[in-house]
Amino acid sequence: MRTTSSLKKMVTIALLSAIAYLIMYIAFPLPLFPTFLTIDISDIPAIIGAILFGPVAGITIEALKNLIHYLTTGSATGVPIGEIANLLAGSVLIVTSSLIYKKGKTIRSFLIGLSLGSLVMAVVMSVANYYLIFPAYAKFMGFSEETMVQLGQAANPSITNLFTLIILAVLPFNIIKGIIITLISLPLWMRLRPRLMKHTS
Repeated sequence: MRTTSSLKKMVTIALLSAIAYLIMYIAFPLPLFPTFLTIDISDIPAIIGAILFGPVAGITIEALKNLIHYLTTGSATGVPIGEIANLLAGSVLIVTSSLIYKKGKTIRSFLIGLSLGSLVMAVVMSVANYYLIFPAYAKFMGFSEETMVQLGQAANPSITNLFTLIILAVLPFNIIKGIIITLISLPLWMRLRPRLMKHTS
């Protein structure tokens, strides 16, 4: 019985990882934001996996989708900076939201979890982009951070340095991304809820 359950869990995680990988290709920019920031809703299968099996499963799905993406598409920098950033953002969102959801397993806890998860993700990614991700892109792609700022200025003239790029672009962008993921995840979760409750009860 335990072997069957473990096999079912592995198959489900693999399937959700494959779906998440495919969804990564449905990415689009937002008006008034730099074009290098694109909305990616591939965290949704990982959220479902986290609800089913816990946050470790969700992080596993995030890791697998990004690994497959890097192996199949490569990276302009030669190292998976974008995939690492995607993994970090998704993991923060998933861990926060799934842990809060587990406390109540209701629509309210689901919404609170994703809302708080979105805010935490936005803050964490703002710090990570300022200190790690943008500097890493600049180093491996051979241009200065000012080039990134100039790209941001093309969308928003108020962006004058790396800090304002974070505050005026990265932070609100990730909040909007979290809202979009929440709006899509909620009806999907409500539709799947009867099945999910059987797995999580």
